[in-house]
Amino acid sequence: MKFWMTGLFGAMVAGGVWTVLWHVIISILAVLMWGIPVSLQIASTLIAGMLAGAFVVSKYPRKGYTYNLLGLTITAFLILIFTFGQPFKFSTEMIDWKAHLLLFLHVGFSWWCITSVVKDIKIGQNQKYLIEKFYLNLLWGLGLIIFLLIVFVPFYIMIVTSLKSQQSLLLNPLDLSVDFRAGYSKLFGSYIELFTEYNFLTYLLNSFLVSISTVAITLIFSIPGAYAVSRLRFPGRKWFSGSILTIYLIPAIVLVIPLYALFSQIGLRNSLLGLCVVYPATTIPVALYMLQGYFSSLPRELDDAALIDGLSRAQIITKIALPLSMPAIASVSLYVFMIAWNEFLFAFMFLDDVNLFTLSRGIVSLDSSEVPRQHLMAGSVVATIPVLIIFLWFERYLVSGLTTGSVKG
Repeated sequence: MKFWMTGLFGAMVAGGVWTVLWHVIISILAVLMWGIPVSLQIASTLIAGMLAGAFVVSKYPRKGYTYNLLGLTITAFLILIFTFGQPFKFSTEMIDWKAHLLLFLHVGFSWWCITSVVKDIKIGQNQKYLIEKFYLNLLWGLGLIIFLLIVFVPFYIMIVTSLKSQQSLLLNPLDLSVDFRAGYSKLFGSYIELFTEYNFLTYLLNSFLVSISTVAITLIFSIPGAYAVSRLRFPGRKWFSGSILTIYLIPAIVLVIPLYALFSQIGLRNSLLGLCVVYPATTIPVALYMLQGYFSSLPRELDDAALIDGLSRAQIITKIALPLSMPAIASVSLYVFMIAWNEFLFAFMFLDDVNLFTLSRGIVSLDSSEVPRQHLMAGSVVATIPVLIIFLWFERYLVSGLTTGSVKG
């Protein structure tokens, strides 16, 4: 019998890994909330977690409130024993209720994760399927938690820093807590100054104008183009379909110098119109590529029936292809909007007038020793939130299967 298939080994691995991971996460949470440095106790929590995992696969019945309460108690007792009553070592004296709260969170999340992963295995020899499922669940859970940390911790730091004052940042840079007792004007002072002193409302409007124009121009050209590539037969169709994305083989830095010289001669440099010309040139190929794949999946019987009924190709696109392709069009629109919203190189090279800056160009202007750091973070939040709102609004369209039942037979 292989030890790694006995269940005991897997439970101890899961217990040790989850207990250590949540110990690190809760310690980071304490630093972010109260700004107090914490000394990690990896070895002690690892041993405690391994023993807690061994209890999960013991002969004790794994169900009911009694089992969970006993497991939580044993896990807390093991953590306290192996950490000598200090599961979280702080550099300063900690208030009792905060230490108890951190221990409660540590024990609760650790026990929940261990039982969720180990629920199907037992202490004896297990089926290969159950062991493989256990390790896959363990890796999936670890990957999800780490991914969420990578995404949300920087965003949290960015938001909290934007709400701090210059004095508090200088006194304790590690203190990432938010003082809600401060007045509205102090808490959101960085945002107020962005729009009153740094012209950020103009940057925001310029970015919306350029991004929406880019989306509109891209869809106007890419929808009929993608439909033609996926439905019509013409010489060079396969070559054209395969070479759509070749423009991405050319780095943008190679194109920016010739375009700068050309736009300077024809008067499009230092204008939003110039960006509305350049951005669609970079987004139309990827929109064509994405839409042609979706149009190819639509039943050809719909086009044949529409042609028999006397509809033209343009009417087929507007009355049949577009309504059935809303998920793809919404995805393409969101993708193109994000490209135009976040683009920096062309905006940096082409725009000199402060009143024409886009958000990305305006945020860079805040990155200097003369501008406080919280203003830079506030500008980053202003640039991020609209994209999140638009994504959540478009999410209802990002579904598949709208063509289900459109063809009978």
